Amino acid sequence: MYLDSAYIAKFYVNEPDSPAVRELMFTAQTLISSAWAIAEVACVFHRHWCEGSLEEQHVSDLLDAFIDHVEAGFWNLLPVSDAILRRSALWIKGTPHSVYLRPGDAIHLATAQDAGEREIWTSDRHMLAAAKHLGIRGRTVQATQQRPR
Repeated sequence: MYLDSAYIAKFYVNEPDSPAVRELMFTAQTLISSAWAIAEVACVFHRHWCEGSLEEQHVSDLLDAFIDHVEAGFWNLLPVSDAILRRSALWIKGTPHSVYLRPGDAIHLATAQDAGEREIWTSDRHMLAAAKHLGIRGRTVQATQQRPR
């Protein structure tokens, strides 16, 4: 299961959809993302500190736990290689001007595609919209919760 950085951060930080994201993660055999997530997850923790929802020590503890999980292989983070960056650039070149892209989104999508993933889990509306241009299905817990069982 490919997760973007925001979903990884929800494993550690309590946000409104964090419980549903955690539940989803525990159904996966493997949790995959880009190594780009290391910097992005750290930035999410820092943002929470800046916004006042986390204390500095808690941010430090969360980052330590995240790095420990990365080193233990809980998160399968794929490298940001030159090939991924080039693929991102080529994909961006061919993307319609109506699709809003940020570097991290492009890297996550190219990494997911390179890993053979058919879906990417995110709550980011821009990534959800862009995913279809690479033939990847954008998924979010909100969408799965609305479907009748």
